[in-house]
Amino acid sequence: MPNGVIFLLNDFIKKYADGAAEHTEIRAQQAFSRGVTLVGGNLVSNTRTRTGGVCARVYKNGLWGFSSKGEYNEESVRAVLEAARDNALFMDRKLKGSKPPLLAAAPVQFTGTETFQDVDQKTLIDFISVLDDYMQKKYPDLASRAVGMRSNCIEKMLHTDNGSFSHQLFPRTYGMISMTAQTADGETVELFDVIGGGAGSFCDFYSDPLLFTDRIDALYEELMHKREGIFPDAGMCDCIIGSSVAGMVAHEAVGHTVEADLVLSGSVAASNLGKQVASPIVNMVDFAHTAFGEKVPLPVYVDDEGTKCEDAVLIKDGILTGYMNNLESAAHFGVNPCGNARAYGFADEPLIRMRNTAVLPGKDKLEDMIASIDNGYYLTRTANGQADTTGEFMFGVCMGYEIKNGKLGRALRDTTISGVAFNMLKTVDMLSDTLEWDFAGFCGKKQPMPVSMGGPAIKCRVSIGGR
Repeated sequence: MPNGVIFLLNDFIKKYADGAAEHTEIRAQQAFSRGVTLVGGNLVSNTRTRTGGVCARVYKNGLWGFSSKGEYNEESVRAVLEAARDNALFMDRKLKGSKPPLLAAAPVQFTGTETFQDVDQKTLIDFISVLDDYMQKKYPDLASRAVGMRSNCIEKMLHTDNGSFSHQLFPRTYGMISMTAQTADGETVELFDVIGGGAGSFCDFYSDPLLFTDRIDALYEELMHKREGIFPDAGMCDCIIGSSVAGMVAHEAVGHTVEADLVLSGSVAASNLGKQVASPIVNMVDFAHTAFGEKVPLPVYVDDEGTKCEDAVLIKDGILTGYMNNLESAAHFGVNPCGNARAYGFADEPLIRMRNTAVLPGKDKLEDMIASIDNGYYLTRTANGQADTTGEFMFGVCMGYEIKNGKLGRALRDTTISGVAFNMLKTVDMLSDTLEWDFAGFCGKKQPMPVSMGGPAIKCRVSIGGR
């Protein structure tokens, strides 16, 4: 594809969706991505993909029919709509659905203003090659190094039977660096960082690769601290978890438990609505497109059921106040949906998914939080994490520092933290006054989905692993 703006879907599907007897969605979609990676100066990944197609979904008495095709033309639209209707009727005959119609939401008309400027593979490779050359020459003692760049865009057009229409672009670009060093005892330590990027094109964030050498220097300095680091003492202790870890708590440990489909499956949140699940200073929101007067990292304005997206307030003053819903679960709980139904590919059905989920900042300064701890840890980076619907979690921590007598001490080697989210959040007594976002990840709930997560630094008590 030559350089240019991706905005190619033609609007001819409206006539097939309007006035249907049942709730009907027709979605046309294309996705485009580029990725390059250098490891030790060698090009190990150089990919370009483009996919697209159309799908239809029909609701009948609480049951869904779905169909998709990998071509986008009028014949495919007619075919998937007919197949989706036949599937819904078949499911209804076999399972005898008995649920009422979906909520009759007001029609939404939305055409986004986002654009995406493509670049060729050579531009990406040349950019990261400068960064790799800088790392090689300045830090020859590294055991290994890697640098990569990802640039992608998803375009969606949706029509529904009630006249809702949306046409949105979801561009995302980000760079990555990682470094590995050998310790005196022959082990290796590694750190990873995302450099620049966000919701936009390569040209929006990256002009001169040398502007990012300070991030490389900072990561190398952290890695050298970690190389000389210690293992923490295992057990329950006072900790400050940085924004990266706080975002993981918001998404993995709490967010999934308050997705309404998992609530209906018996998550811990099912019995805690309206109850105290966190300290009164804790607030948590799944933001749609704007937070604190600024655009969030991955804005969503209309979801894939045609619902206008609004913020979903999950925890307010420590009280669990709501869930994330689609049209069906919103009808079940008697609430208005906030637009959390999202599908990744054209062949995927919408699921209840997070968008930009964060613990809200407080009023404390980080230095005061550190000064308040006599013996504990400041955990700054997380490498991975997992949680289940009970809220029990375990997260890998790949960078941190001990705190002794209110001051930062030695760096930490890789460790873990674990606990139960609603128990841990009740111990929170300080929140920093700043919020940072992580936006380069994917959520893996049945289908991949770009998400962002964030939070302030959080002072709490949590169980930490040892050697």
